[in-house]
Amino acid sequence: MYPIWEVPRLTAGMIIGLIATFHMLPVYLSTSAMWLNVWIERKSLRENRPELMAFVKRYAKLVLIFSYVFGALSGVGIWFSATVAAPRAISGLIHNYVWGWATEWVFFLIEIAAIYVYYYTIDKVDPKTHLKIGTIFALASWTTMIVIVGILTFMLTPGRWPVTGSFFDGFFNETYWPQLVLRTTSMFAVGSAYALGVAAADGNPKVRAELVRFGSLVGLAGIALGAVSFIWYSASLPEPIRANFPVLLTPALRSGMIYPAVLLALLFAACAAKPAAARPWAGGVALVLAFGGIWSFERVRELIRKPYLIPGYMYSNQIVGGDIPAKGVSSQLPEINEKGILQVYPFAPPELRTITDANRLQAGRLVALIECSACHTLQEKGLRPLPERIRRLGATGPDEVAAVIDGLGSMPYMPPFAGTDAEKRALAEYLLSISK
Repeated sequence: MYPIWEVPRLTAGMIIGLIATFHMLPVYLSTSAMWLNVWIERKSLRENRPELMAFVKRYAKLVLIFSYVFGALSGVGIWFSATVAAPRAISGLIHNYVWGWATEWVFFLIEIAAIYVYYYTIDKVDPKTHLKIGTIFALASWTTMIVIVGILTFMLTPGRWPVTGSFFDGFFNETYWPQLVLRTTSMFAVGSAYALGVAAADGNPKVRAELVRFGSLVGLAGIALGAVSFIWYSASLPEPIRANFPVLLTPALRSGMIYPAVLLALLFAACAAKPAAARPWAGGVALVLAFGGIWSFERVRELIRKPYLIPGYMYSNQIVGGDIPAKGVSSQLPEINEKGILQVYPFAPPELRTITDANRLQAGRLVALIECSACHTLQEKGLRPLPERIRRLGATGPDEVAAVIDGLGSMPYMPPFAGTDAEKRALAEYLLSISK
């Protein structure tokens, strides 16, 4: 177990979500843009239209700077924030998928080399050779998605991994293929949003109209295929996860996934119908809509994992709650329930390990930090604030709050309380104190 990163009002998970959602923008640009660039560059070569290469160079420069500067920084941000927020989960992923990460990093290095070579050799090497460089980049970038999706889907649906401990049983789980297709189609919608902004800034009216229409049609196709893929992905989710939809998928989250996609489709349709009227700001509007849709989808994907970080293995508070015999892993719940979370948690101050009348509220706060702060704030305002939740229950005494704590395990999206009766009582009294 590790120290706790408490983020007042937001929670650590929200910080990861904000960074990860922004990261999707340069990632989807990287994985989709070169396919569009290679298509246009080939068209330029085949039809002897050098005027198209101005777009190719500007679009490649955007990929180079945005994906491999800002994208690289946000990628580091994800690793840093996730490691601080959920170090035990990250450790578990690395131990199980170290060769998956290694494979992804190999192709990431190929990407980095290829984008620099591609951009700085425009008009300097044989056109067919240049096309091959672009194709290598496009394939390497998409391959990183192929690998990462396996690890992402493992965190929601680990397949037979809890039984076998097998790399591939966890990797090729029941939601792998639907989510890979969903992310692949969606990346073209996002890539087209960037292309729209770049094409609309072209100084040649004929080229501008042609490329705006091309990018908009690709974007429309990405959204349409993405919608079909989303239906497939939703149907592939296990029944226990779908059973939580009515509780976890608020109207705001549902609207956040639907409306940005619809508005983005309308924007692409308008630009395809009247490409000459498109201006660079249309690309900015498209990216804002894309960000909104991605944010809502990623929030939903994280929410439906509850009460786990990795189903059947680790709860959202990083307590190991399942036995994985193939990995030699045993649930911590029996030990914690016998000895107490404050005895097992290595970073508990010595003066709080044994609960007394003098330290009861302090001990209760530490129990709340360990077991609740991954998803709830302890402040009056913020994300799922515990004071407001306790008031909503109408509890007037610690016995009533303790009874609610006892029943947490019966809620499909909440981990069970882990600890002794004395710790449960301390937690109940602390929660009651902050709700007054």
